Amino acid sequence: MKRWNVIVELPAQQDIAESRLWIAESNVVAADRWFDSIYETIGSLVMFPERCPLAPESECFNLEIREIVHGRRQYKYRILFTVSENEVHVLHVRHGARLALGETESSKE
Repeated sequence: MKRWNVIVELPAQQDIAESRLWIAESNVVAADRWFDSIYETIGSLVMFPERCPLAPESECFNLEIREIVHGRRQYKYRILFTVSENEVHVLHVRHGARLALGETESSKE
């Protein structure tokens, strides 16, 4: 069974750190739990990363960007990544309420 090497790129690491700090403003324990669980979701990409659907960003960037969703309801985060021969590159982690990368308010109309 093929296993991919998962690489969390610096922008994604920064996204995760910022989100953790934001959550910690309300609840440090919840922030630590979220941090552990988001990396667990990212770790699941070692197996069958192509099971995840294409993200809307694929159209904007003319690149096959996939996403896996972590969390539920208003606590959803989209983990954006690309898949190459043997590697998964996690590019960004975005709160589900945020616009897609490359999208503006006027482009949604």
